[in-house]
Amino acid sequence: MRFTALAAAALIAASVHSSAVCYAEGTKIGYGQGTVVDSNNVPTDAAEFNSRYGDYDACALSEEDNRIIITFDQGYENGYTEKILDTLKEKNVSAVFFLTGDYAGKEKALVQRMIDEGHVIGNHGMTHASLPDLSEEDAKEEIMSLHNYVLEEYGYEMQYFRCPCGEYSEEALEAIQNCGYKTLFWSFAYVDWKTDSQPSTGEGFKKLTESAHGGEILLLHSVSSTNAEILGDVIDNFRAQGYTV
Repeated sequence: MRFTALAAAALIAASVHSSAVCYAEGTKIGYGQGTVVDSNNVPTDAAEFNSRYGDYDACALSEEDNRIIITFDQGYENGYTEKILDTLKEKNVSAVFFLTGDYAGKEKALVQRMIDEGHVIGNHGMTHASLPDLSEEDAKEEIMSLHNYVLEEYGYEMQYFRCPCGEYSEEALEAIQNCGYKTLFWSFAYVDWKTDSQPSTGEGFKKLTESAHGGEILLLHSVSSTNAEILGDVIDNFRAQGYTV
């Protein structure tokens, strides 16, 4: 049975792991999942992020060790999202699409299709600004202006935020939380966004399938021709490895 957006959102919400964080400070940090993995193929830096920032409702991993969550960052349209949506529908998979304000305003048919087909819509910032560079007031505006636009335009209330450029600070995570959002990073990503230097389909497939791990939050970019081409085979491989996608 196909997951609804509400059910998918509930699964993610249940995954956030909490631990003690005593104060918020403003140092900008660039997130990355790192290259070191544990015996279960889980990137240790992603696990450390969960442990350190769980009290801000921020996570880089799901705690469901049999599940992989596929997410896409939607900064601009490059002609591949329709094919990606076709594949997700064929494979009966709900994904998370993080929209910028520009995308939400220009690509209304695709956004509406995402909603209609049960995907989760996430907030990637109205202008894709780095939150640690903004004042608290401006950070709230960056988040809530897009929140309110999507609510008014599509009747959809977003609840997950992904920090533009993977840049965050404790103050930024707190500001996101104060806006009523949970922050989702990722536990695996690869260089798929360079449209003039795409990995081969073999290379992309190998990277994605060999990095699979329980609780994975996978970051992909829909501007990638490679991703659009291999997505169905990747989903099939994840399932063959025993994961729910």
